[in-house]
This record gives sequence, structure tokens and C-alpha cells, in this order.
Amino acid sequence: MGAAQDKLVDGLYGLGWAGVKKLPEPAAVALGRRIADFAWKRRGKSVLRLESNLARVVPDAGPEQLRELSQAGMRSYMRYWMESFRLPTMDPKRFGTDVEFQDEHLLREALDSGRGVVVALPHLANWDLAGAWAIGHMGAPFTTVAERLKPETLYDRFVAYRESLGMEVLPHSGGAAFGTLARRLRSGGLVCLVADRDLSASGVEVDFFGSTARMPAGPALLAQQTGAVLLPATLHYGYTPKMYGRIHPEVEVPKAGTRAEKTTAMTQAVADAFAWGIARHPEDWHMLQRLWLDDLEERTQ
Repeated sequence: MGAAQDKLVDGLYGLGWAGVKKLPEPAAVALGRRIADFAWKRRGKSVLRLESNLARVVPDAGPEQLRELSQAGMRSYMRYWMESFRLPTMDPKRFGTDVEFQDEHLLREALDSGRGVVVALPHLANWDLAGAWAIGHMGAPFTTVAERLKPETLYDRFVAYRESLGMEVLPHSGGAAFGTLARRLRSGGLVCLVADRDLSASGVEVDFFGSTARMPAGPALLAQQTGAVLLPATLHYGYTPKMYGRIHPEVEVPKAGTRAEKTTAMTQAVADAFAWGIARHPEDWHMLQRLWLDDLEERTQ
């Protein structure tokens, strides 16, 4: 991406943050749907990749059902953006009414244990809204990691936005994030990580909807190294403005095996929890990139 294009992209996102949050909620919802349908009808690379990914999640779906799913998926994806642009101006009281988690007591009990908690989530529905719920409703500020975006000014906008919600945001690159996360956990803190796509090429191979994918080892390694509770969580949208989620049972560290074997087993358990949630609400899974190894290998050939 050249300097001029970087500036254009950053400017467009800046307009989104500045403009959408001023719209009445129904207008923002309608705008998001129009943008989603426009993008879906263009059948660009991201839409086709989403459709290809959904074909693995719903293997019995025919072409027409996949097209309907991908349209619903793009609408869900744009709902994420419209909500995210508006989040900093939302009344925090809404996080307790607009977001409902099944088995939220598992998170509360883990936080009360003082062991530290790692919550691992996939790209389902709105993970930023879930984070705002944890801070505003549960009273649990947390630390997370963000992928460095191009241009750098866009990354800075994302960090500033998430920090405005009360999150501590660490850059994914640089190598220092793991140590900081471990320190937060040892002091009894909360760490939330989006963990269904490996960004390091050194992740753990897991079976995911019948094929091999690679997912980050970080959540399992942090739990092993610090003694923290590892809890997968999944999300899905209801009718605007509701979002629902589930806190899944703790993924415990196996008693036997090498560190690598334990990490693989724990990461597979996290992937299984993700698959449970994605299979039930595939339209809310915002995976517009290649994920499975055979898709990644195909790109490099």
C-alpha cells in the first residue's frame, strides 16, 4: 500500500468513526446493511473467501444457501463495524441489557479465584462489544493484543478506540506482548484474545470442521505458564441491538504429556468450543481470510 493509499484508507476510517457515531441507531443499522449488500453483490475476493469458508462450516449447503449465508455474513460483518464506530458513545448501562452471556458465572468465579483468566474468542459477532460488556457490566478491565495494521495511523486509531473503552492494547508484533500478558495474569488480571486465526505461522495445528487449520498457541501457553484459567467464549447476534454469548467450561492443563502435547490438546479443545459456536451461527463468523492449511498452501503454489 503506497503512502497516498494509506492516507486515503485512514481518512475513510476516520470519517466512519466521526460520522457513524453521530447517526441515530436505526440509520446506522440501515447504512450498514446497504454497504454490506453493495459489497456482497460485487462478489469480490473477500466475499468469495467468506463463502468458501462457510462451505466448510456448512458442508451440505448448496450454492443458493451459501450465497444467502454469505450475504447474511456480510450484513453481520458490517453490523460489527457500525456498532464499533458507535461504541465509545454508548451508555455503559446498555452493556448489561444489550449483551447476555450464558454461564457468565464461570467467568465471575474464575475472576474471583485470583488465578488470572484468559478468555479466547473467535471472530464471531462483535468481540469489541463483548470486551465493553466485560468492563462495563462485569467490572473487569482487561489486556488484549491487536494486529498491526497498515497504515500505522489506522493502527493507532484502533488502539485509541479500544483504549477509550478501557482496554489495555498491546501490539501483536515485537515479541514483548507474551511477557506483559503473563505478568497481568500472575497479578490476577483478565486477558482476552481473539484466537481462531494464527498470525505468527508458529501456531498449533488443529482439526477444525474436518480439515487442518492453525490456531495461536498463546492462550494455552499462558494458562500453562501462569496457572490462569483458560475459558473459551463464543458470540452471536440477535435482533438489533441484542448480542448473546456463551462462556464455555475451563480448558484445563492435561496432567500428562510434554509441553507441546499439552499445548496441542488445549488448543484443540479451544477450537472445538469455537466450532460449536460457529456451527450454530455461521453467518456471524467474520472470517474473510484464508484459514485452513490447504487454502494457505494453494495460495503459495
